[in-house]
Amino acid sequence: MCGRFTLFLAADDLREELELNSLPPDWTPRYNVAPTQPVLAVTDATTRNAEWMRWGLVPSWAKDLSIGSRMINARAETLAEKPSFRAAFARRRCLIPANGFYEWQKLASGKGPSQPYFITLKDGKPFCFAGLWELWRSPEGEDVRSCTIITTSPNERVAKIHDRMPVILTGEQMWNWLTWNDAARLNSLLVPYPADEMQAVRVGSMVSNPNVDVPGLISPIKDEFDKNP
Repeated sequence: MCGRFTLFLAADDLREELELNSLPPDWTPRYNVAPTQPVLAVTDATTRNAEWMRWGLVPSWAKDLSIGSRMINARAETLAEKPSFRAAFARRRCLIPANGFYEWQKLASGKGPSQPYFITLKDGKPFCFAGLWELWRSPEGEDVRSCTIITTSPNERVAKIHDRMPVILTGEQMWNWLTWNDAARLNSLLVPYPADEMQAVRVGSMVSNPNVDVPGLISPIKDEFDKNP
């Protein structure tokens, strides 16, 4: 799965690296983006403007927002089958910018807290998660745009930590995700990112608290037994 991620580039660098035209004026770098919080999302490959969406997809038929906390991820293998994602996969795909994400490794003993890892591309560049989005209208008439991050089977590096990983898109893959309409072509993008282009470091347990959002969260922790997956 993908339950936390980062996006801490300066605004100008983010626009340049991902070829975006604009960011929301109130955007600030983040070190611990958590479910149900606002995230940046891009829905149009022509305008390439990032907007705020709520992380945790809320289908148009939902009674309230609460379902979104259980729909932060969507499995690539079943997008075309699940009622919650089927229509969005066909017509409402999005990009969710990031430059790293966290995954938790269960201890071999099965006891005690899981060990968090911070995972990035080796070149340090930002990327986009493949996502889906929906528009939900409350009984009071308020429109809420929400999104989910698509996950796939892990590559060899992430598999040592977790049994799922987010779909990572870079370069033309990003815009193909928004513009292609053929399901087979879209599915060809929903594959694990190359393991040899990624890195993972152990980080402290503070990241487990969604109320903590500071640069120190991504600092590696090491000891004599530490091994980078």
